[in-house]
Order: sequence, then C-alpha cells, then structure tokens
Amino acid sequence: MPHRLDDVIALFDGLFQDTFATRLVRGDDEPLYLPADAESPWHRVIFARGFFASALHEISHWCIAGERRRQLEDYGYWYLPDGRDAAQQCDFEAVEVAPQALELLFSRACGLRFHVSVDNLGGEVEVDREAFRARVEARAARYAREGLPRRAAAFRTALAAFYAEGQRLEEALAAGRRRLEAQPALEA
Repeated sequence: MPHRLDDVIALFDGLFQDTFATRLVRGDDEPLYLPADAESPWHRVIFARGFFASALHEISHWCIAGERRRQLEDYGYWYLPDGRDAAQQCDFEAVEVAPQALELLFSRACGLRFHVSVDNLGGEVEVDREAFRARVEARAARYAREGLPRRAAAFRTALAAFYAEGQRLEEALAAGRRRLEAQPALEA
C-alpha cells in the first residue's frame, strides 16, 4: 500500500483531533509544534516538506510530550541546527533516542523503512551513526517489552491496522480508539 500523507493525516486527526484538540499539518522547511492560540483552536503538529517520515517523527515527539509541554511552542525544547559540538551532539542524541524509537515502531507498523537521524551533517564532530542506531533500536525493543505511551500505542495500532492488516480507514481508527480508551493515561 502506498504511503500517502492524506492517510497518515486522516489517521492522526481521526484519533486526536477530538480527544486532544490536536491536528497534523503539512509544513514547509522546518517542523514545529504550536499549541492552540488565538489563530487556531487546535494544537498543531507541523511536519517538514510533506515528508511521510517527518510526519512520523513529529508525531513521535508529540506522543512523548506531557500535558505541560504540549502547552509550549516546540514543547519548550531547545534545538541547535547542524554544526553542534561534541557535547551538544551528545545532548541531542540523548533527547532523540525515545522519539526515534517510537518513529522506528511507527515505521514498522506501516511497512516503511526507518532511517535514524543524527541531524548534524555540517558539524565538525564525527558522529557514530551506528552506535546511535543501536541505542534507538534498544529503546524500541524496550517499548515493545514494557509498552508504549498511551497516544503512541493508539497511533501504532491504527497504523498497523491500516497498512499491515489492510483495514479501511474507519476500521483502523476504531482499533486505535479502542486502544486509546483501554490504556490508562499514565503520562505526565
């Protein structure tokens, strides 16, 4: 099945627009999270350049962010572009392990190849992509053993139902909603 942006947007919005007042939005060059404001009644998970993988990545950040962080632009996180030094790269990788692990699980659920991102292509620091990949894969395995955050579990269920099981959109959404309702909200 092709990976159409309209489908992933429909799955995300179908699960979270009413329950969390959040929508998935195509963006331009840079991804961004914007909480609801005077211009929009919806929180917006904005992914870059219409890329399917960017949508999954930004969704993974949203699935981890707690209630307080979801009230802040970009969840209140810092971001340094390409050119990070060794300490900055280490900090970046530390905060990216969990979201990229979810992105890996989302990618698998819809049969899409996952590419780990060290996101420091212009830096003078040598980045050990394979070591970071191993950390991401280990965190994904831990999620698989111990369980995913509630919103991530619901989204993964909907993705798998739609892409792997070939269910229609409404059936996939129903599976995701059941998962969302069944799992207790343990998030911060």
